[in-house]
Amino acid sequence: MILVDRPTWPAHGRLWSHLASDTSYDELHAFAARLGLPPRAFDGDHYDLVEDRYDDALAAGARPVTSRAIVVALRAAGLRRRKRSRLAR
Repeated sequence: MILVDRPTWPAHGRLWSHLASDTSYDELHAFAARLGLPPRAFDGDHYDLVEDRYDDALAAGARPVTSRAIVVALRAAGLRRRKRSRLAR
C-alpha cells in the first residue's frame, strides 16, 4: 500500500509530504512514476512530495497517514533506511 503524510515539512520555501510503500520499493517507484515524480525526489526509502501534489497522490490511491505511521510501516516491512545510509546512495 502507498502511504502519504500531510505536507508539513518545510524546505525551499514550500511544504513537503513523504510518499512511501509498506510493501516494496518497486511498488513505490511505480506509483511515483504514475504521478510523474522525478527520480531525484526519491530519498532512499520514500519520495519527497511537494504540497501541490498531495491531492494528486490521494486521488491516485495513496492512503493518508501520520508521519509516525510511515516510519512504523517502513520498519515493519524492512524498508526503512537510516538517514546515513540514504545519504550514501
